Amino acid sequence: MRTVIAGGHGQIALRLERLLAARGDEVAGIIRKAEQADDLREAGAEPVVLDLESASVEEVAERLRGADAAVFAAGAGPGSGAARKDTVDKAAAVLFADAAVRAGVRRFVIVSSMGADPRHQGDEIFDVYLRAKGEADAYVSGLDALDWTILRPGQLTDDAGTGLVRLEARTGRGPIPRDDVAAVLAELVDTPATAGLTLELISGPAPVSVAVKSVAGN
Repeated sequence: MRTVIAGGHGQIALRLERLLAARGDEVAGIIRKAEQADDLREAGAEPVVLDLESASVEEVAERLRGADAAVFAAGAGPGSGAARKDTVDKAAAVLFADAAVRAGVRRFVIVSSMGADPRHQGDEIFDVYLRAKGEADAYVSGLDALDWTILRPGQLTDDAGTGLVRLEARTGRGPIPRDDVAAVLAELVDTPATAGLTLELISGPAPVSVAVKSVAGN
């Protein structure tokens, strides 16, 4: 299986690349800076240098052709201003989804955020972020040409993963190690029966594979 990840140098993406490569999958990560390439190679991924804030749909589609799945894990980051929430968290997600459609890649997983809502009110940076994420989710979920799954993790931590999670339409707030988010993403990519679902994720009682099978109806 070949998976292309947008935001390939992100903390969750690097973990996901290692997991996919370790199980024998082919994985490519889209990155903005060439100096990030060695980190991807070390994770077992092929680095693809492309700026999603300036690339065309066709340029992104070209990098997606032949893939079995696409994962949007890019983000403007906590230090960025409101403008980049729109250009990365929203616009780049929309671009990546449109490119997947053009490239014929049906399986599409987007890393969103708990509380994401296109109607979210407020003018603080985090308000803008939740609105941008919500708008991206709404756009992706409206594309019939994609078998999409939206994952909304709770508060991200750098604690070691436990492999135990709660994955449901509504979990309530809570923390989740990035290790476990990556593990869930690796399962979701390979579980097209979760298409059409928006899922919240926090630490919980169920092993990752059991949690994913449960929401997939298995």
